[in-house]
Amino acid sequence: MYTAEPFLPGGRAGLPGLRKAAAGCRGCPLHRDATQTVFGAGSDHARVLLLGEQPGDQEDRQGQPFVGPAGKVLTRALDEAGIDPDDTYVTNAVKHFKFEIIAERGKRRIHKAPSLREVTACKPWLVAELKVVDPEIIVVLGATAGKALLGPSFRVTKQRGMLLPFEDRGESVVATIHPSAVLRADDREAAYQGLVSDLRIAAQALS
Repeated sequence: MYTAEPFLPGGRAGLPGLRKAAAGCRGCPLHRDATQTVFGAGSDHARVLLLGEQPGDQEDRQGQPFVGPAGKVLTRALDEAGIDPDDTYVTNAVKHFKFEIIAERGKRRIHKAPSLREVTACKPWLVAELKVVDPEIIVVLGATAGKALLGPSFRVTKQRGMLLPFEDRGESVVATIHPSAVLRADDREAAYQGLVSDLRIAAQALS
């Protein structure tokens, strides 16, 4: 069984301790091909935690979440929705980049969705991040993030843009599409405005 549990530090580690420990995580096979662990980033007192699927190519190379094209979309959307980026913590359900190389597309590393086993293996890191940050609102970006947090019955198409309950926190989760979906959409402007609209639900819940 894959699990990151043995790699978590003991005691009440803060984000720096978790990040250092995660750099050596071997809880699933994804670490073998990835450049490095991409841990979360942002304030350890953030009111909003943004949860994506996994690092992309640029995130894997730079070691920071949401620094690629999707990250630029997210930053712009947060600003339009009225959420201060300095009051957010961004992370992913899976901390290593999963990809495949397709010969006819050269040496480009093409994103490949993580499996349920890989998402489950990585969840101890997310649980630890949530415990430290203790956000008021969690925004799940896409289906994989939603299932990692809320379980396999989650459907982003049905539950986006609503305040959803999470454990004993009450209504504290807002689901939306992943910013990369905006970049893939036929109508990018409509997809982007939908993302902003969902993020505004989170912003309103904070006020």
